[in-house]
Amino acid sequence: MAKVKMVAGEWGSLATDTQLTKEQIETKARGLLGQMSLDEKIHQMSGDTPLLSGGYEMMYTYNARPIPAGENLRLGIPGIRFSDGPRGVVMGNSTCFPVSMARGASWDVDLEERIGDAIGVEARSQGANFYGGVCINLLRHPAWGRAQETYGEDPHHLGEMGAALVRGVQRHIMACAKHYALNSMENARFKVDVRVKEGALREIYLPHFKRCVDVGVASIMSAYNKVNGQWCGHHTHLLREVLKGEWGFEGFVVSDFMWGVRDTKSAALGGLDIEMPFTRFYGKKLKRLVERGEVPEAVIDEAVLRILRQKIRFAQVGEPGRYDPSAVVSPAHQALAREAAQKSIVLLKNEASEKGGKPLLPIDRSSVRRIAFIGKLAPTPNIGDHGSSQVRPPYVITPLEAFRSYASDLSIDYDNGGKMDSAVEIARQADLVVAVVGYTHVEEGEYIPRVLFWPAKGGDRASLRLAEEDEKLIINLAGANPNLVVVMMGGSAIVTEAWREQAPAILMAWYPGMEGGKALVDVLLGEVNPSGKLPCAFPKSEDQLPFFDRDAVSIEYGYYHGYRLMDKKGYAPAFPFGFGLSYTTYEYSNLSLEREEIGLDGKLQVGVDITNRGQVAGEEIAQLYVGYPHAEVERPVKELKGFARVSIQPGETRRVEFNLLAQRLAYYDESEGWTVEPGDYKVYAGPSSDPQVLLGTGFRIRAS
Repeated sequence: MAKVKMVAGEWGSLATDTQLTKEQIETKARGLLGQMSLDEKIHQMSGDTPLLSGGYEMMYTYNARPIPAGENLRLGIPGIRFSDGPRGVVMGNSTCFPVSMARGASWDVDLEERIGDAIGVEARSQGANFYGGVCINLLRHPAWGRAQETYGEDPHHLGEMGAALVRGVQRHIMACAKHYALNSMENARFKVDVRVKEGALREIYLPHFKRCVDVGVASIMSAYNKVNGQWCGHHTHLLREVLKGEWGFEGFVVSDFMWGVRDTKSAALGGLDIEMPFTRFYGKKLKRLVERGEVPEAVIDEAVLRILRQKIRFAQVGEPGRYDPSAVVSPAHQALAREAAQKSIVLLKNEASEKGGKPLLPIDRSSVRRIAFIGKLAPTPNIGDHGSSQVRPPYVITPLEAFRSYASDLSIDYDNGGKMDSAVEIARQADLVVAVVGYTHVEEGEYIPRVLFWPAKGGDRASLRLAEEDEKLIINLAGANPNLVVVMMGGSAIVTEAWREQAPAILMAWYPGMEGGKALVDVLLGEVNPSGKLPCAFPKSEDQLPFFDRDAVSIEYGYYHGYRLMDKKGYAPAFPFGFGLSYTTYEYSNLSLEREEIGLDGKLQVGVDITNRGQVAGEEIAQLYVGYPHAEVERPVKELKGFARVSIQPGETRRVEFNLLAQRLAYYDESEGWTVEPGDYKVYAGPSSDPQVLLGTGFRIRAS
């Protein structure tokens, strides 16, 4: 954290000339607590938004300004000033980055930390001191409507990306990781009871939250749903025993908005520190319970101390010279959004359109002079959900606009695909066809039910396939012109079986942010070598996925989903987890271990060589997996334990090293806790989770 004196108007009495130690922060927090009345303490725990006027504002201009809680003018204690995310600052007209799932496809933790830094600057420049956009819910099933807000299906990958965002944001303001826990259904989020065994909970659904706790995240947001019969906002086991107890979390827990609290006493005793954004269950109701002795005042003191510690901590954080309206959508942040979109695009397929020809991409400008853009999304600003994560940038560059502006030497035709005969005729006349298809905020996103004359929108997807008209369009375009590139937009996996074999080139562009059109031009024309890799497996059908009922009242979350389930069942996905092509080719070789045996607390260094066998430079994402071939307890076939993004020149060989800790291979035993099993293990390294492309070798963990 930067050692700076903050502006008194931002942090009031908490501003200091010197960096405080942890002990000094504690002393200052307790000193303030000792001066507070019970009313003032409880106000620290309560949202400041008026219910009636604030409810209207939440619905129609959500988070247009910071959402406050817990300001104390008498003692000069600022409130928290909340700004939502995660694809940028929701307030004002801020930089819109690609959605988190797209950034997850970059596998670039350095990039994500830089995005966090930009978000922190823009939030603070607009009056916020608290960012609620570190969404790290695990993608159990790609039909989840808000899949776009998280990074993917794997807990290790999720944890590393979320921790990077936390580090970047917290150079400037407090960050909040959400939604704790097992929140990965949208339509049923206010009612569903997720049943889960303790082993699966600890190994699959919580590690990414602990990773963010370990890097010092200021806050955790509880989820709406129940877990094993108890609301997450009241959940003693999740909040008090695991988060605050075992993990030693020093920050505060804030409720999800509107329906995150259901009962005053249960929430306070369960470990919820702040009710947001309104005071419905805390405030006077909580005071009465304290006065009656049903909630000990010590519970209030503990919550308030947690809040004060973080406010004092972050009063010392920042770079004052960077906070100015001109920092919002600055040229540097625009360039960062473009870089993120470039690195997020995944090249799923790139074959020749005719026998003996070269791959269709990148576009060869010597032979391609006329391009037909087909599909209603080509000219549409399509940057993701219109719910609580909506960012309102001052502009959005669409794919069609970008090609017309940045590839002016090419002739560009456009048809929205609404009339098949017209689209097919334009496709026939072109040298190459780009079909832009997929989803929008209407089909997936935060669930907004029908209200009066406003139709319902968002929610969980009813199908993982493209719309029927999109599939027919692709098939007809392929028949009219074999030089077909399909660009898909959406928040997670899309099933492509109905048309995949007929399209020689396929890209996944996700919701690519305000600079997404430029990034697509960069990749299609070969100005940028694609490097994105899938953060979730794309199945051939929904039969390869866990059971999903978007209207469930109760559902069981198990040990297997995504690539873990496909490994277990022997399924071959359409595109595996970690998969992505490039305009060059990489060769993996010489997988080696520094030793063949380590102890229960040991560390193993794993190395692998990667050679660029092609003609262009590129960036490869090397992945490390560990398998448990002879485990005596239920374990996955393999699971991700490391990844590295590396730049490689043509003909160059780079050595990539991973450090593997034995303790990170532990499983959770309900009787013994975390346990490292002695025995044989397998290490795999390669370009994706596909077992056919992984190199493998073995090592052993000894009992002592």
